[in-house]
Amino acid sequence: MERAAMRRWAWMMSCVLVLAFRVCALPAWEPSDLVLVMGAPGESEYEADYIRQIEQWAAVAEAGGHRYVRIGVDAELDPPDRDRLRQILASVPMAGTTPLWLVLVGHGTFDGKDARFNLRGPDLTPLDLAEWLEPFQRPVVVINTASASAPFLPALSGPERVIVTATRSGFEQNATRFGRYLAAAWLADDSDLDRDGQVSLLEACVAAGRGVAEFYQSAGRLRTEHALLDDNGDGLGTPLDWFRGVRAIKEPRAGAVADGLRAHQLVLVPSAAERALSAEVRARRDALERSIEALRQRKSSLAEEEYYGALERLLLELARLLVTPDATASGSAAAGSTM
Repeated sequence: MERAAMRRWAWMMSCVLVLAFRVCALPAWEPSDLVLVMGAPGESEYEADYIRQIEQWAAVAEAGGHRYVRIGVDAELDPPDRDRLRQILASVPMAGTTPLWLVLVGHGTFDGKDARFNLRGPDLTPLDLAEWLEPFQRPVVVINTASASAPFLPALSGPERVIVTATRSGFEQNATRFGRYLAAAWLADDSDLDRDGQVSLLEACVAAGRGVAEFYQSAGRLRTEHALLDDNGDGLGTPLDWFRGVRAIKEPRAGAVADGLRAHQLVLVPSAAERALSAEVRARRDALERSIEALRQRKSSLAEEEYYGALERLLLELARLLVTPDATASGSAAAGSTM
């Protein structure tokens, strides 16, 4: 890069950083909806672990001021857990800018054709969820921490969808450990890889993937689970061990794009700076960040002046967005509650 271009790049980045830190407003954080589902534990040794994971997710929801509901923990089976999940998904808002989070904790099965998440009573299939989520016009996050969970990813992938599975294949059918590391990652200081005062979904997943790898290595056991993340709607998924920090360091196959950017924009326990942004400003900021990343992907095909000119326009728009007086809305942080 020429010296003049380097100076201009440094100036643009310093402007964005300085202006971003000037954001100052009353909290405008808006709560999301979390649906936490514990599947049938099967053997008794798994039940305590699954309950602990659900409790950890509930603690995260409360820390972030979100609405949440738990399925599969109480003794009631009327209606069955599958029907209760369908009813709850039909009752939450289907439009908006805040995400719906669906977390599945338990066991899964795969017969070579169809995958299932094991519930008390009738099981849950990818086709069930695809049908129930089809009407949603808001961001949706589905995290399936079960064995044999990979087939849920292509079935649910799409625009404004983030799908996480504990396995890369339906044939990885041994009990998984990914879920326990993921549930614990949200409130762990060392999960904040970019040190911005909050843990994103990407950071939590990367931390969980690291925990899984360390477990199998220290135990001297063959690794039987490999988690995937899909947040660009291509239904392919990116392995978590591709990431160093919050960026993928490996290139996917020709024509594909690595995942991660959208997942890094989603947090459950926000920093003070994040909390100060309104949902509308946050959505616009996220769109601009995705445009910057898309431009970065095209850098090699553009002339230097064209690339830096387009980058400057996007960065300046991002800076203006963050300092516009009416860019944030006043209000108070929502208190934790149940749905």
